[in-house]
Amino acid sequence: MAVIFIASESAMSSLKDERLGVVLSTVTEAEVGELIELGQLAEAQGFDAVLVNEGRGDALAASQAIAAATARVTVGTNIANIYFRHPFLCAATARTIASLSAGRLLLGLGMSHRAMLASLGIDMGEARPTLRRYVEFVKNALAGKATQGFLNPPPSTHQVPVYVAGNTIESAAVAGAVGDGLMPFLSPLGYLPTLIEAAHMAAVDAGRNTADFGCCLSIPTFVAEDEDAARSAARYNLAFFAQLPNYRRQWRRAGYGTAMDAVQETWKSGQRREAARQIPDELVEEVCVFGAAARCRVQLAAFRAAGVDLPVIAVSPVNEDRVTATRKALVALAPTR
Repeated sequence: MAVIFIASESAMSSLKDERLGVVLSTVTEAEVGELIELGQLAEAQGFDAVLVNEGRGDALAASQAIAAATARVTVGTNIANIYFRHPFLCAATARTIASLSAGRLLLGLGMSHRAMLASLGIDMGEARPTLRRYVEFVKNALAGKATQGFLNPPPSTHQVPVYVAGNTIESAAVAGAVGDGLMPFLSPLGYLPTLIEAAHMAAVDAGRNTADFGCCLSIPTFVAEDEDAARSAARYNLAFFAQLPNYRRQWRRAGYGTAMDAVQETWKSGQRREAARQIPDELVEEVCVFGAAARCRVQLAAFRAAGVDLPVIAVSPVNEDRVTATRKALVALAPTR
């Protein structure tokens, strides 16, 4: 049975003291100018972080553009694909953005999906060992220990926290062993403590201090007064991600194996709407934030109670376009200062 975290009144009363971010998407048709505009709006509304995912566009380049157009907000990636750039270049770009932003960069790294990479002619190989080596190289490069001689750059003048994507216990352990934080996606509330514990245990085994180890979770967010419409949009969104083995696998581990069997079978005929009907309400409740703004705030508090210190809303539309929906959500869910 799924575990649902309910935020207490004390959690709600302290909501104004908690961090909140937004993740913007390069998977959509949005131009970089629109991402900059949304980043500026997020900063003006008191958000703590503006992160960018990597799909059709360059997450690091977009983060740099947003950094140049803002003054306070943390910028970064959620996530940058380790197979798209050499770790030396990744560290060099991160060093540049950290310098440009006076230390406001949060670098999230992850390994994407085997089939997607194969479509680009990229062989994922042994993904987790590759991810671990990549993160270690980037951190060493940022510390000025990448290599020897002319190509060894100096240490970054600003600290760059490196978060590692992880939706399984094994990947969370990589984050704990070599990263500064965990960056899961679509992880159910009841499963999050398991991932965070796995990361902390790996950190302890590696002799690392877990006091500052963070958890940044990207949460599909559907803000609308019509709760049924918001729930429907959320279910349709999760049906899309259920095509990908990585997400089905973590939902199976969280107790939704029967539903994933049904969704996987339905997708064989390409019927997304029918697949959406197979997504249980309980999974929507555990993975998404949806409904009116007040309800969304309660749900965000529940994710914090599960161990997420930096939730970032990934806004999807409910009967409107994504950019418009994101603007509205940034106002409706603006942190109280």
